[in-house]
Amino acid sequence: MPRSFPPEASSLNAARRSAELARTAEETVDVLVVGLGATGAGAALDAASRGLSVAAIDAHDLAFGTSRWSSKMIHGGLRYLAKAQLGVAYESAVERGILLNRTAPHLVRAHPYLLPLTPGVSRGQESLVMTGYRLGDGLRAAARTPRRLLPGPSRLTAVRARAAAPVLSGYGLRGALLSWDGRLEDDARLVVAIARTAAAFGARVLTRCRALELTPTGARARDELTGEEFTIRARAVINAAGVWAGQLNPEVTLRPSRGTHLVLRGETLPGLRAGLHVPIPGESNRFALVLPQHDGRVYVGLTDEPVDGPVPDVPEAPEDDIRALLEVLNGILEVPVTREAVAGAYAGLRPLLAQGDGSGRTADLSRRHAVLDAGGFVTVVGGKLTTYRRMAEDAVDRAVRRAKLPAGPCVTTEVVLAGRAVRPYAEAEPEPAGAGVTKGELRFAVEHEGALDEDDLLDRRTRIGLIPEDRVAALPIARDVLKG
Repeated sequence: MPRSFPPEASSLNAARRSAELARTAEETVDVLVVGLGATGAGAALDAASRGLSVAAIDAHDLAFGTSRWSSKMIHGGLRYLAKAQLGVAYESAVERGILLNRTAPHLVRAHPYLLPLTPGVSRGQESLVMTGYRLGDGLRAAARTPRRLLPGPSRLTAVRARAAAPVLSGYGLRGALLSWDGRLEDDARLVVAIARTAAAFGARVLTRCRALELTPTGARARDELTGEEFTIRARAVINAAGVWAGQLNPEVTLRPSRGTHLVLRGETLPGLRAGLHVPIPGESNRFALVLPQHDGRVYVGLTDEPVDGPVPDVPEAPEDDIRALLEVLNGILEVPVTREAVAGAYAGLRPLLAQGDGSGRTADLSRRHAVLDAGGFVTVVGGKLTTYRRMAEDAVDRAVRRAKLPAGPCVTTEVVLAGRAVRPYAEAEPEPAGAGVTKGELRFAVEHEGALDEDDLLDRRTRIGLIPEDRVAALPIARDVLKG
């Protein structure tokens, strides 16, 4: 049976951080994990659930980097099938099934997606895509994900397509292809749940703690809240810093790829009940995604553009990406979305491993993750949000072998991730903060989810901050909560 813990065992807050930071500066841990995105938090959970002592640090916050900028999808790897990357596709389907069925059914659910059959989609392309959907359903079956959790594909009439997506243009619409895939309530919330579960197993989850230098036996680190530098001693080190991994291990060469999303208010695309797959002109197997969210907003993405030069802490969504996404989106709509209707935009960087001379399209780079034993410690890069658990398992396996640590096998396929026991807080302080979030939920984030400042509250524990106007309106409530 899956294992779970009461909420108090997994609570993260400023007091716990302070106490565990002091212990970490004095003791030697079995495993030091650097980076608290999905993979790093997953590695902390994996190692701690094997009985190892763990310190996991991040220079900023939980899910500060790539893990909060995704499409919020937990997908079965259909795109990888089209590229004949069968291993990657199967791995994705297996990990999707684990999340849906065992470890996170409270965070991940099936969601329908329509591919509108517009005049721009030929009969041949329609047949090819449906074949891909059926192969994807075969992967679901091979991964032993029950059909009750993830229905199979079908074809809809134009009338049914417009019932699920009234915003679609009726001109030449001959129907739609319906498929199903996994969808998160929120990617950053998944990372918070993983980190809280790691804490329940005893991992020390330390945000605002920057690794200045890694060695085979630990790290030189700095508490970003006080400026104090100290040494963390560890028997094994895992570099899970994502797009910043190369800064800690110069032997690793990454080829970051930028993915941009638009954020629209619900009234911009009224009545949208299903997600949309929109073929990108000139591309045989790439689609833009239209993703309605639980808070009423709609995300539109996804670009795949190479990024050169220094890696920023917070990437910006370029105007060219915004225009390109609007052009693709408006090709299927009855009423076009104007630039002024875009309420917000965000961009994330994928930590892809460079191949060859690093000059090819990032869209063509493999999404298979890599676990590297270079520089005297383990570095894990590549991959995607869906397969974070497998990436973490492989990284911890390598670290355990390298340091000869007395650890058992991986058990994270059976560990239920922490939930959100926020109802008493929400009922006690029901004042709305924005995006369907209450003041009580913000207080829960401070007392149990490790939020230390207003950015943590508005940009990661919630997604209020994705629309700048909403963020400004919520600041007074967030500041009031932080006062205690």
